[in-house]
Amino acid sequence: MPALRNLLAALADVRRIAMPYFNSEDRWPGRLLLVSVIGLEFSIVALNVLFNQWNARFYNAIELKDWDAFQLEMLIFAGLAALFIFAAVYQLYLQLWLRIRWRRWMTEQYLVRWLHDATHYRMRLTGDVADNPDQRIAEDLDQFADYAIRIGIGFLGSVATLVSFVAILWQLSNEARTPLLGSIPGYLVWTALFYAVAGTWLAHLIGRPLVRLNFNQQRFEADFRYHLVRMRENGEQVALLAGEEAERRRLGQRFATLVDNFMQIMTARKRLIGFTAGYEQISTIFPFLVVSPAFFAGTITLGVLTQTASAFGQVQNAFSFFVNAYAQLAEWRAITERLIGFEESVAQAERLRATAGIERSERDGAALSIDDLLLRLPSGAALVSAEDVVIKPDESVLVTGRSGSGKSTLFRAIAGIWPFGDGEITIGKGRKLLVLPQRPYLPFGRLDEALAYPDAAEKYGAARLAEVLHAVDLSRLVDRLDEEGQWPHVLSQGEQQRLSLARALLAAPDVLLLDEATSALDEAAEARLYRLLETKLPGTTIISIGHRSTLNELHQRRLHLEPVADGTYRVQPAAIGI
Repeated sequence: MPALRNLLAALADVRRIAMPYFNSEDRWPGRLLLVSVIGLEFSIVALNVLFNQWNARFYNAIELKDWDAFQLEMLIFAGLAALFIFAAVYQLYLQLWLRIRWRRWMTEQYLVRWLHDATHYRMRLTGDVADNPDQRIAEDLDQFADYAIRIGIGFLGSVATLVSFVAILWQLSNEARTPLLGSIPGYLVWTALFYAVAGTWLAHLIGRPLVRLNFNQQRFEADFRYHLVRMRENGEQVALLAGEEAERRRLGQRFATLVDNFMQIMTARKRLIGFTAGYEQISTIFPFLVVSPAFFAGTITLGVLTQTASAFGQVQNAFSFFVNAYAQLAEWRAITERLIGFEESVAQAERLRATAGIERSERDGAALSIDDLLLRLPSGAALVSAEDVVIKPDESVLVTGRSGSGKSTLFRAIAGIWPFGDGEITIGKGRKLLVLPQRPYLPFGRLDEALAYPDAAEKYGAARLAEVLHAVDLSRLVDRLDEEGQWPHVLSQGEQQRLSLARALLAAPDVLLLDEATSALDEAAEARLYRLLETKLPGTTIISIGHRSTLNELHQRRLHLEPVADGTYRVQPAAIGI
């Protein structure tokens, strides 16, 4: 049956995400918290059983006008209520404690996998099944743990309630016999079961679209938020192009999609809530309708009537767990599907790295060598080929070629993050490689941390950081090293590139790849900074991508990506200055 297969698949997905935590290094605190929460849930069920028994005694005392019994039952109620409040408060407290520990562990695991060995970058290359991974990590993990605890504990509570009250209700069925159903053993249990099964089936039919709609809503919300952030990050470019109206239209279209899906959720939830609200209201009176004939016939007392109605309600609610929790279950299922999509995307990126045909190795000798390399696009189309390219230590090489010829892709392959292709790239044994892109990455926060990135600022010390800032003509920033800011918006593109070159002075790599890393500087500043690198990093091999003719005199030789007949580009030696 498709419904059963879907249920089993959903449970398998939940288990796949949930179980690793309870087998992790934090398993014992997690298991202890879980057992405590379950124990408190069972305690609440036991208290409900005692309340049910108290119900019969209390109303019998009222019916008999027994003042002494009434006073005693009020004292018993006070004790039961105090225990119930204690159990409810600490169950919630321990649930929240378990939730944050679980979320903390899952977040760490997801971050490790996502950020390991450029997996986040390769996920983008493969189309990224997991849209907006930031939302998966920031929101979905928290909501998954929250729903898992609440729904899981609620289900166990329903099972415990069912086990506890079925026997009571079965016995009361024998006492509260009615002309129509009294001849059926345990008729109240079967009536509650039939009522709950019918309600669950109807709730599933009505609420089924919510799984898909909730999944899409989170995707549309994340997409809208992402483009708002992107608009903020590129505010200067938009303002210079007077593109505000175009951005408003684009954002408006995305928001309209979000609203349209939300309206569908509203309609679906209206139907489901209308059904569940009616179901709950009928549930309040339904047991009295079933048992009242026995009361008016004088077969049972008022206390037994209220006890029976209470027990019937407990059993019916236990049977109706899926009706009452259907909206939460739909949202949990959507969250689970999004997290499974994220895990599959990460796994695909990891497989891509493991099966990449480009071999990377280390050996003594050259700073960098490339043998029989063929780089491909994600579609499989060939892009760049290189055969027997050797770059010696201390050598400076300029890589040229028309736009789109694959120069940056070649650098990505050398850096080890481009997985599509075949061949071998060898780095000198023990040599450290650093790549500076055209647009540097500057994290928000303290300037000294942005300068030292990805190392800690403490590794170098304030004096060394100030020294490299002076060297790259950013002396004005020395007094701001401990200042926090949004540096991509504070510094100009040229200043950002100077800061990036200061990083190279700090890191002192053996091989430095400059991917148009000085394109925002004027030619005189560019030449001065290249001379600075040559002076300050005398043992470093520098390989540059650039289009300016003035770069020729700053390098010892040139490699050119020459177009060939099949549409690819081949790395060829070329005369410097041509």
